[in-house]
Amino acid sequence: MLDINYIRTHKADVEYAIKSKAYEVDLDELLRLSDERKSLTQQIEQLQQSRNANSAEIKRLGGKPDPKLIASGKKIKADLAKLEDKLAKLEPTYTNLLKSVPNVPEKDVPYGLSEDENEVAEVIGEPTKFDFTPKNHYELASIRDWIDKERAAKVTGARFAYIKGDLVKLQMAIINFVINSLTNQSVIKKIIKDNHLTELSDKPFTPVLPPLMLRTEMYDAMDRLEPREDRYKIDGEELWLQGSAEHVLGSMHAGEIFEEANLPIRYLGYATSFRQEAGTYGKDMEGIIRMHQFDKLEMESFSTKETSRKEHELFVAIQRWLLEQLELPYRVIRKCTFDIGKPDARGIDMEVWLPGQNKYRETHTADYMTDYQSRRLNTRVRRESGELELVHTNDATAFALGRIMVAIIENYQTADNKVKIPTVLKPYLNNKEEL
Repeated sequence: MLDINYIRTHKADVEYAIKSKAYEVDLDELLRLSDERKSLTQQIEQLQQSRNANSAEIKRLGGKPDPKLIASGKKIKADLAKLEDKLAKLEPTYTNLLKSVPNVPEKDVPYGLSEDENEVAEVIGEPTKFDFTPKNHYELASIRDWIDKERAAKVTGARFAYIKGDLVKLQMAIINFVINSLTNQSVIKKIIKDNHLTELSDKPFTPVLPPLMLRTEMYDAMDRLEPREDRYKIDGEELWLQGSAEHVLGSMHAGEIFEEANLPIRYLGYATSFRQEAGTYGKDMEGIIRMHQFDKLEMESFSTKETSRKEHELFVAIQRWLLEQLELPYRVIRKCTFDIGKPDARGIDMEVWLPGQNKYRETHTADYMTDYQSRRLNTRVRRESGELELVHTNDATAFALGRIMVAIIENYQTADNKVKIPTVLKPYLNNKEEL
C-alpha cells in the first residue's frame, strides 16, 4: 500500500492512479480519517502520560492516597477507554480504505481504461510460415497422445489435463535450461551488458521450490489475494493455494531486514499454481492455454529504491533473451494503466506468435511494484548509513510451462505431425532433433 504522507503530499498523482486504473476511492474521506486517527492517537498518548504522572504522584505520597488524585485517575482511565474504543472502531475503516488505494503508475505507462489500449512497443521476428496448414497445439498433441483432457475431466473436472510422453520430457528440458541459465553469473552479466544495465549487480538467481499454499494474511499483504473468486481456498483453514510462485516468494521475507550489501536478492521459483479462471468459461477450452492447474518458473527480486526500476528492465531483458534462445517470434507489449494491476507501477507483457491460432498470445508478464508490497509485508533494508528503508520488489515470468510448450509445438511443428526441438533444448533431450 502507499504511505499516507505520500498520499497527502502527492494527492493529484494518487487521484490519477485511481482514475487511470478504474478504481473508486474517496481520498478526502481517507485523509479525514487519517487526521482523526492522528488526533485520537495524540490524545491517547497525552492521557497515558497523565495517567503515568498521576500514578507516580500517588506512589510518591505513599500512605492513604489523596482522594483528588484517585478521582483524577478514575477520570483519566474512563476518558482513555473511550478514546481507545473510538480509535479501535476507526482503525479497520481507515486501514481498508488505505489498502484500497492503488500504486501510482510510472510516467511512461500509457493511459488506458481497457487492455485494448495496451501498446505494441516492438515486434521481434516474423510470424512462422509453413508450406502446409499448421495445426493448433491441441490437435497435434492429441495425435501424438501428449495431452489427455478427457480422462482428467473424469478424474478432476474441466480445465485439467494429463501431460504425457515427450511433452513431459520437453517441460523438464525447459526447466533445466532456464535454471542452468539464470543461475549462471556469466549469462546474467552478458544480458546486463547487452542491455546497457551495467550499474546493476550481475548476481545470479537462487532456485527455489516454494510452498504451494500461503496464509490469508500473507496473500493479502502481497495484494494478490483479489479477486478471491479466482483463488482456491482450503476449506476450514486460513490457507490458499498460490496462484503463481511470486505470491510465496515475495512474502517469504515478511518482517525481515536485509543488509544493503546483500541486495539484490534474486529468486527463481518453480511451482505448480492454481487459479479458478473465474469468468473465462467458454474461452480457450481447447488445449492447455487456460488451466486451473499449471506450472511456472517465476523470477522475484528485492532491491533498493535506486536500482529497482533497472531491475525491472533487467527482468524484461531476461524474458526477451529466453524467447530469443528458443527462436520464437514475439512482440513486447507496454501495458496501459488499467491493465498493469493495483499494486503495479509498471507492467510489460511478451506475446508469442501462435501459427495454429494465427495470432499473438501472452506468455510473459513483468511487474514492477516499487515499495507497495513491502510496506505491508514490512520487508526492509538497512542502508550503509544505518537508516532503515522499505525494499522494492519486482516479479516476472521466466516461463509459464504450458504456454511456452504451446508456442514450441505450434512454431516447430512439421507436416508429419512431429515437433522440431529448439537448438538450446537439444542437450537436455539427448540431442534429438525432433519429438
